[in-house]
Amino acid sequence: MSIFYKPTRAYFFADALMLLFSFYVVLDWFPFTTNNPFQKYSWPSLFYSMTWFFCSYLFRRYKPLKKQQYIDVALRLFYTTSVVFIVNMIIIHVFFKKYSGFVLLTATSAVFAVNYIFLLLYSAYRFAIEYNELPFKQVEERINAQVKPASTLDEKSLQQLRSTITKHSSNRVLKFFEEQIDLTSGNTLVYFKTDVANLQMIPNYQFSTIVQLERLNNIRGVNDKLSVINEKLSDNGMFVCCFESKSTRKKRILKKFPTGVNYFVYTLDYIYKRVMPKIIITHGFYYFITKGKDRIFSKTEVLGRLYCFGFKVVFQKKIGLLTYVVAQRVGQPATDQKRVYGPLIRLLRYGKDRTPIKVYKMRTMHPYSEYLQGYIYEQNSLKMGGKFNKDTRVSTIGGIMRKYWLDELPMIINMLKGEMKLVGVRPLSSQYFNLYSKELQEKRIKFKPGLLPPYYADMPRTLEEIQESEMNYLLACEKKGVFLTDARYFWMILKNILFHQARSA
Repeated sequence: MSIFYKPTRAYFFADALMLLFSFYVVLDWFPFTTNNPFQKYSWPSLFYSMTWFFCSYLFRRYKPLKKQQYIDVALRLFYTTSVVFIVNMIIIHVFFKKYSGFVLLTATSAVFAVNYIFLLLYSAYRFAIEYNELPFKQVEERINAQVKPASTLDEKSLQQLRSTITKHSSNRVLKFFEEQIDLTSGNTLVYFKTDVANLQMIPNYQFSTIVQLERLNNIRGVNDKLSVINEKLSDNGMFVCCFESKSTRKKRILKKFPTGVNYFVYTLDYIYKRVMPKIIITHGFYYFITKGKDRIFSKTEVLGRLYCFGFKVVFQKKIGLLTYVVAQRVGQPATDQKRVYGPLIRLLRYGKDRTPIKVYKMRTMHPYSEYLQGYIYEQNSLKMGGKFNKDTRVSTIGGIMRKYWLDELPMIINMLKGEMKLVGVRPLSSQYFNLYSKELQEKRIKFKPGLLPPYYADMPRTLEEIQESEMNYLLACEKKGVFLTDARYFWMILKNILFHQARSA
């Protein structure tokens, strides 16, 4: 493979700006003994930049980012930073001892940090998951997918099964199973292992009920297992599983350790078993050390995974520290099972002239929440404004971001792309857009949508009042012009936020 290639100019200039910014921060903030650090380190900075650009080209950093995998880009940045640091440190040590190696280390750390943050932001933008483009699960007719009648277990086998369940779990769990499923049937499989290989060897449609006795937290490749179970079960078959939820784990740890120490232990546990498995750089290391056992799952994520893989939650009950779920197979798994969840999401919305645009927002929900909309609708009523009451899909941090509009800051990307403006009606999905009257639809598509919606100026409470507020704003835009109307509404919105504690839902 040739080392020569045409570098991406935009990435090259962005890299140069990040390099200059890093130098400025270090030379301006670092506690130097010299009075003029910019003058003293001007030539070393120039040489450092030359070696940086050369090594970056050599390690192929300037290839188009959209054609590179995130892990490859991160590794190339690490290699470049390491080589540049070593080369400059050798030159300082051998030829220019008047320069500080600690300054070099600080500058290199700053350059790496700024570049890495840039890569994280770019990756979040590039891989923002599209919540609205979900393939619906098909309720298909499978050939010979009806389970064949099986003989009832003999008394000895049944007693052995009950004893095994009790030893592995508890008498309460055994009683729960006997209430929900038929343990005496030969069509019921109680599976104790965590692997998928043995399940794959079972003929399809042999069982009408499969019980996963080991908690899902200890299963590496949960999605693969759910997919295989969906395939093996007969039509309308039942699946029973259990897990320890994130909230239960938190309570358990906080109760176990003394006050003060408990929150420190919980924080470390959360980072190790919840954050590390989801970060690309630490993902492999985590699974190498833990083999994927004892991961932290939120309840929303587990239920969302079940719906994603073609199951419908029928019943759930908490027994001790574990939540047990009885789910029914209702269709095929979704086609996009391995979804990568970053900090940003993309929502397909209507812009001016009804042009489809992809609106960026911060992700405020647990993973797999998008599959639970129907379930949440069945469980909870709607509150004023048409949103779910007690939407458990929203994470704690997500709730804070929603309250103070932090989740909407990425819409600035759409403003920079010219798809939105500062003040204007919110861009709507086709589902909500079609709920509006024809008159309001026609007026909406005449103008660009905005980051700050007009209803924050008059604070309507119901969905009908929100639509009336939007109509008043759009009529004002037609009569008085967009600029003057937006300026007036901006100050009204700002006043409500600062003085009347207006908050997002």
